[in-house]
Amino acid sequence: MNPNLLAVENKIARVLSTKPECLITHPTELAALESMSPAEIEDFAIDHGWRVVSRLGGRQIEFYNDACARGWMVTE
Repeated sequence: MNPNLLAVENKIARVLSTKPECLITHPTELAALESMSPAEIEDFAIDHGWRVVSRLGGRQIEFYNDACARGWMVTE
């Protein structure tokens, strides 16, 4: 695994443990994620229980905790 990607993964996990969203805006962090295809980024997020949003024309990638990806769906 790319060492920069590992650092980004750790940052996302740390931020999402205390906040509802993590915005990746630093050029080095963006480069680590953009070295992957959109499908690989999506799989990366799902594997960690996150949801990823990449805004069109924006210079940021957003990550959120995703209860559906973690299998924590609440049924009524």
